Amino acid sequence: MSDFNTMRAQRVSGTRAAEIDAGLRAHMNKVYGTMSVGMLITAAAAWAISGLATTTDPSMAVAQLPNGTMLNTLGGAIYMSPLRWVIMFAPLAFILFGWGALMRRASAAGVQLGFFVFASAIGLSLSSIFLVFTSYSITQTFFVTAIAFGGLSLYGYTTKKDLSGMGTFLIMGVIGLIVAMIVNLFLQSPAMMFAISAIGILIFAGLTAFYTQTIKSEYVAHAANGDQEWLDKAAVDGALSLYISFLNMFQFLLMFMGQQE
Repeated sequence: MSDFNTMRAQRVSGTRAAEIDAGLRAHMNKVYGTMSVGMLITAAAAWAISGLATTTDPSMAVAQLPNGTMLNTLGGAIYMSPLRWVIMFAPLAFILFGWGALMRRASAAGVQLGFFVFASAIGLSLSSIFLVFTSYSITQTFFVTAIAFGGLSLYGYTTKKDLSGMGTFLIMGVIGLIVAMIVNLFLQSPAMMFAISAIGILIFAGLTAFYTQTIKSEYVAHAANGDQEWLDKAAVDGALSLYISFLNMFQFLLMFMGQQE
């Protein structure tokens, strides 16, 4: 009788483990799917805005970039006026002060909508890359980033090594990176920008693996509770974390690989 109870407990445990594994795969698919939609929104917004902000008619131009690209009234407002500082720092302010409140108070659908609005705002702030770099180099850098991201995320998902210890170190690195970038806005030092880009690639490469493992661990820890609303929100939150890592790796790699117009 004891052996039968043991076998039954093992079957129940095995069934539960299989359910958690299946749920985890579905959860990760939702994370990557949401992130991918966010990336598409960002790319479409950046491309569209860069087109709307430029003109080929000299009579409509209000400013001209060093590479000869002419900006119309919209382009002048976005890239040349004080509004560019709002566009630059608004997404960061949202992450620091708005995202946590959204996660606490909004529904899962509201959180997802907030992420897509954020992705659109990032598209606005990134639109200038289409005015500076060639489309070929942007595409090439994107695919290199995608390959690196895929490998790093796969490592974070499959590794048995606990990566939580490096999380705090990497987040501190991000804070230092932001401070250095703000300082370099005024210094305009190419050497400092090169160092920032190199360090930034390493930091966000590490964060990609760290965030992937964290998403997996949090799902396994909370799956037994059956709180679907929380899991749906967690999927969007995980998508945001990976989205930010991907986007920053892309931008820093573009500093190295990008060919200017």
